Amino acid sequence: MEAFPRRDGVLHAEGVSLAAIAAAHGTPTYVYSRAAIESNFRAYDTAFGAHPHLVCFAVKSNSNLAVLNLLARLGAGFDIVSGGELERVLAAGGEAGKVVFSGVGKSRMEMARALEVGIRCFNVESLPELERLNEVAQACGRRAPVSLRVNPDVDAKTHPYISTGLKENKFGIAIEDAEAAYLRAAVMPGLEVVGVDCHIGSQLTELRPFLDALERVLALVEKLAKQGVKLHHLDLGGGLGIRYRDEIPPAPEALIHALMGRLAGMDYEIIVEPGRSIVGNAGVLLTRVEMLKHSPHKDFAVIDAAMNDLMRPALYGSWMDIQPVAPREGEPREYDVVGPVCETGDFLGKGRALALDEGDLLAVMGAGAYGFTMSSNYNTRPRAAEVMVDGESMRLVREREQLPELWRGEHLLP
Repeated sequence: MEAFPRRDGVLHAEGVSLAAIAAAHGTPTYVYSRAAIESNFRAYDTAFGAHPHLVCFAVKSNSNLAVLNLLARLGAGFDIVSGGELERVLAAGGEAGKVVFSGVGKSRMEMARALEVGIRCFNVESLPELERLNEVAQACGRRAPVSLRVNPDVDAKTHPYISTGLKENKFGIAIEDAEAAYLRAAVMPGLEVVGVDCHIGSQLTELRPFLDALERVLALVEKLAKQGVKLHHLDLGGGLGIRYRDEIPPAPEALIHALMGRLAGMDYEIIVEPGRSIVGNAGVLLTRVEMLKHSPHKDFAVIDAAMNDLMRPALYGSWMDIQPVAPREGEPREYDVVGPVCETGDFLGKGRALALDEGDLLAVMGAGAYGFTMSSNYNTRPRAAEVMVDGESMRLVREREQLPELWRGEHLLP
């Protein structure tokens, strides 16, 4: 099923016109397809067959409670990077025992809370974190299940801001130092070593970096086994990309089959942490043209969404497809599609051939991942509403912020 088909020329989310969603809930609004999210998750889950596995959704990619609840119902685990994300997962009905906790800066309070609720595993990213977690676990009267996130120094061939597996990146423990770190962890009374973790980046469009990283992880696992450190699971991270423009990323099934082909005959539970490939193309940002600004040098389509709503183009220079909800006749002009935020970098697309008029609706495609979760209130702009479509019905799953909410908690001087 196509998540965002055209019917009589009008762009829909499943069976609901995006124009109807705009009429009901205004703009800018994020719109998600339930069917697409379910299908994308199942593509991972079923590819493993009967082999023990856990598909942990990367909460940072889309943390809406309805999205998390939908995935929890499907049996998903969750990859979190903060105490706030842990509480979101629990509020959405996720199981603590299916949560893996990544991130380079876990606080003592976050560690204690994660131990209290009984998460599946801590992905430890440094020796200082290892020492801290050991102290916190002992103070709580618990043993913390840990895997070490190893940095395999593999080039993910992606944007440098979302590459995480090179030596110069802040993430993980250098793979050449990992054996010693494991031996240290194995004798800490507050820790139970259960696995190894590796995540090399995001928006990967080739299989080779995944397989190269796996080879280095397996070499480490073999060394550890000889030292008497037996692991239960291999967490191979996430990072599989989606098509934004002309990329041709492998399907989730192709990735899992390639990994499992190398792991044939091994009894490790396999954990993966996909995010973008589950929700990215299951969402769009719906926005309206406020005005058209023409000049001898450039034409601008000023829309009501902005960089505070969708940061990826400004932050990464990302290209995102922008489509009219109901195309109009007329000669297209080349527009820079920009928002009202007071920054030159406030654009969602440049040089787009569009036939437009004031009031037209546009859909920024592929906005389901790292869209709302990276939004802000810059320029005192309320964050967008979020809507989930299920077949012929739509449901508001996050209300649009109201202005008084933006300064709630602030106080005037006496």
